Amino acid sequence: MKNDTPANPLEMLAYFISLQIEDCKVVYVGTGLPMVAAILARKTHAPNITMVYESGGQDPVEGDMPWSVGDPFTWRKVAVMQEMAYSFGQSANGYVDIAFLGFAQVDMYGNVNTHQIGKDLTNPKIRLTGSGGNNDLSSLTENMVLVGLQTPERFPERVDFITSVGHLGGENSRREAGLIGGGPVAVITQWGIYDFEPETKRMRVKSLTPGIPFEIAQQSTGFELLRPDGDIPETSMIPPDVLEVLRTQVDPNGVFTTMPS
Repeated sequence: MKNDTPANPLEMLAYFISLQIEDCKVVYVGTGLPMVAAILARKTHAPNITMVYESGGQDPVEGDMPWSVGDPFTWRKVAVMQEMAYSFGQSANGYVDIAFLGFAQVDMYGNVNTHQIGKDLTNPKIRLTGSGGNNDLSSLTENMVLVGLQTPERFPERVDFITSVGHLGGENSRREAGLIGGGPVAVITQWGIYDFEPETKRMRVKSLTPGIPFEIAQQSTGFELLRPDGDIPETSMIPPDVLEVLRTQVDPNGVFTTMPS
């Protein structure tokens, strides 16, 4: 890709995710754009983060972009290499500051589906990959950020299957179910960043991508979005120097940031 072309939606998503990462924090890293974002954050505004890969690698020495959390580059010269279950235990015991989770569907309360499209358990329209570590993270992590492209099909009022618990039915239902994590704190898409209204736990617009009106975000959503009082802030766009780092140092082969044809 030419480095003078505008950022595509996946590159924008990677940048938006990276902005959620503060310096000196422990970041739980899953496959895909979270890996891109964590490496980008380390190379730009957060050089002192500790990256915990889902497969158990603890803060590897920099190498090529891993193809997944099971790639050998996630273990490169690590001080500690654990089994996956122990990496989940780090979250359960409060040793992770922030984690990221992808989705096939997410609903107004931040519940995530990665199991199936269609509500018939015995005959779904599409069978998906299932949980992997998603449910562990969503149930155990205090600061969970959900990441994905925003379309009405991906943002239904209710997910077809709850793979990973968000705020369940809203209000205090998650806590009443006995889950120790605080539930998702944000959702990041190509159209903007969303949080959850503190009382109802319904998804709410926090900021929108420059040039994207609220109406576009709403048309891309299968339920009514809450909005803040007054003007909606604009999400910061990726600066040219950061885009250059992303394309030349973080994911030069476009493993996770090339748009599908």
